[in-house]
Amino acid sequence: PEAGALSPELRGREEAPVYQWVPERGPAGCMIRSLLMFPSALRTAVDSALSAAFAAGDLPDLSGNSYVIERPRDRDNGDWAANIALVSARDAKMAPRAIAEVVAQHLPTVEHVASVEVAGPGFLNFTLAPSWYLEVLRSAATVGPDFARAESGSGDKVQVEFVSSNPTGPLHIGHARGGVTGDVLCRLLEFSGDDVSREYYYNDAGAQMDRYGHSLTARYLQAAGRDVAFPEDGYPGHYLIDWAADLLEEVGDSWVDEPDLAARVLTWGTARAMRDMEETLDLARIRFDSWFSETTVHERGEVAEAIGMLRERGHVFDEDGAVWFRTTTFGDEKDRVLIKSDGNPTYLAPDVAYHLDKFHRGFDRLINIWGADHHGYIPRMKAAVEALGFDPDCLEIVITQTVNLTRGGELVRMTMRGGEFVTFREVIEEVGIDAVRYYLSAVSPDTALTFDLEEAKRQSMDNPVYYLQYAHARVKSLEGFATDAGLVRAPMDDADLTVLTDPAEIGLLKQIDRLGEEVMEAAYRRAPHRVATYGQDLAVAFHKFYADCKVVTDDPAVAQARLWLVEGAKSAVLAVLGLLGLSAPDRM
Repeated sequence: PEAGALSPELRGREEAPVYQWVPERGPAGCMIRSLLMFPSALRTAVDSALSAAFAAGDLPDLSGNSYVIERPRDRDNGDWAANIALVSARDAKMAPRAIAEVVAQHLPTVEHVASVEVAGPGFLNFTLAPSWYLEVLRSAATVGPDFARAESGSGDKVQVEFVSSNPTGPLHIGHARGGVTGDVLCRLLEFSGDDVSREYYYNDAGAQMDRYGHSLTARYLQAAGRDVAFPEDGYPGHYLIDWAADLLEEVGDSWVDEPDLAARVLTWGTARAMRDMEETLDLARIRFDSWFSETTVHERGEVAEAIGMLRERGHVFDEDGAVWFRTTTFGDEKDRVLIKSDGNPTYLAPDVAYHLDKFHRGFDRLINIWGADHHGYIPRMKAAVEALGFDPDCLEIVITQTVNLTRGGELVRMTMRGGEFVTFREVIEEVGIDAVRYYLSAVSPDTALTFDLEEAKRQSMDNPVYYLQYAHARVKSLEGFATDAGLVRAPMDDADLTVLTDPAEIGLLKQIDRLGEEVMEAAYRRAPHRVATYGQDLAVAFHKFYADCKVVTDDPAVAQARLWLVEGAKSAVLAVLGLLGLSAPDRM
């Protein structure tokens, strides 16, 4: 098939899915089996029809006009649609419907296309034949969950940086949303063929770490029986008391009178916080390929290098003893300080150096998952990338909005252990990681999320994660029931799949066919929630099939075909569960 991708204008839209095939855009060679055959085949047919119509004198030469092959919002209007007539009306000086009718007359036969109709103002609507869905089933049932995985990707190296909380305490529910969003997005990008690297960037130096160290030192001294005041600006969480108790148990009071007490405690506390974060992320099934310390860019002189590059390019100036970055040149609302008058760097300086380091490591695209409080930081980082000589569009920022925890509709204001915030680990321990991952990924990242703990724990068909996982459990129960009944699945080549004509069977086949499209759209829109939505549609179709169609029947041909349909459905369900990072229970 021709290379192509979703048109950029689709990536941020949130209405019903519309898939557009635009070969001249997007990563070359990105091919998903169940998506790309028909846009490519239909474009070839339409181009052939335009040439034939021109040769016959029925139309002027319209071969240079750009058009799209797209999914209609209403699938009653067909499976794919071409807008060639609408975009060519002015050049042809004809009504769009008249153009569409001429193109339809000259269309060559396309395998698996049942009909072509002129609709609306002049769309060419294509309806696929059942034979196509049976081809999809053969692929899904024999290849497994990877049946819709991209055969080749863009060739780009993509780095996704997410979570990136400083080692000053446990991860909270806000970090959890960024972690799950980033992890699912990485899975989607890999499924779509990208070369993905996951990175956690943490600030282990500077004012925040000093504040953390002083706070933990005070708690340690208090735990050792010393009467010391807690810093006014100290970290208030109860976790510091717990960690100080751990430190006292580990070293006793031997550190109390050491002259380098603060440094020792900070070193221990940094390792303690990092261990807690790593353990929590492991529980959450979130992995990283690399952990990058901010201290690194300072020790290697990369901060000075980055500022030097900006100065050479004329984007840095000195004023009032400080070093400034002229970000207004790149659309920022005001210029930003890189080095303060006291010689200490601002947060921006090492971030500029860090992003320069990313490009030096050979990444083609950078995706940062940031919390809502970082929205104002985007223009200055975009400015830094452009000022350093890179395409600012190579840096993408995905902002995750806040999470409001509720319990039975009532806002949860305090942690279950009496601290000031709810930790990621606490939520996992209460509702389970499957529910946490699903609920945090099921809503668009740019929308505030309300997470009800009681709803997430509910084991019923009203719980969307339970409903999705139950589809897999039912697959396994059907397989077991067939085995108990002595029904052995025959080879695929011996099965007559054309007997799959029940509306519930057709509905399930069409949902299986959607998997590749949904993954591509979710990946290119940076919208993991679309896979969760598709998962619900797939589960609805499977549960309807389960209710309406008996697998073990008196008709051997129907039984064999349905066994293969169950196998194909299992592949799609497993793919969705894998992309969302959920388990696939055999029983529920």
